[in-house]
Amino acid sequence: MQFRLIAAGTRLPSWINEGYNEYAARLTGEYKLRLIEIPVAQRGGDVVRAIAKEGERMTAAMADKPYVVALQVKGKALTTEQLARFLEARAQDGRDVAFCIGGPDGLAPEVDSRADMRWSLSALTLPHALARVLVAEALYRAVSVIKRLPYHRA
Repeated sequence: MQFRLIAAGTRLPSWINEGYNEYAARLTGEYKLRLIEIPVAQRGGDVVRAIAKEGERMTAAMADKPYVVALQVKGKALTTEQLARFLEARAQDGRDVAFCIGGPDGLAPEVDSRADMRWSLSALTLPHALARVLVAEALYRAVSVIKRLPYHRA
């Protein structure tokens, strides 16, 4: 099963890339994580147009109809165990999962409406770059539960 993290932003601080890479590299075997970076559109005073452009790019990155998870503050909060069960169910369905993180002004409405699920990492509003590190760690932790690895100590 492949997880795709479709995230707005291409020029991020090195600590973000290092954090993401640390957890993505741990996902091997039947569960793999791939990052697809979407350039943040020029704002130039027209935020709505910029968000729409990012949405077009994200939608294009979902060409093969994956199960789409929109990262949203008002989405569903999941425990690690619930995320593990969710991933197992998607593996049973045979569908890859695309996790979508919007840019600095949020996720495009067309991506949100395409979502099969909305997931909240926190009730806090998080920087879009930090969210990719948190998603990678959460996925690794959930997979460690599935594989019964000692990483998760609940």
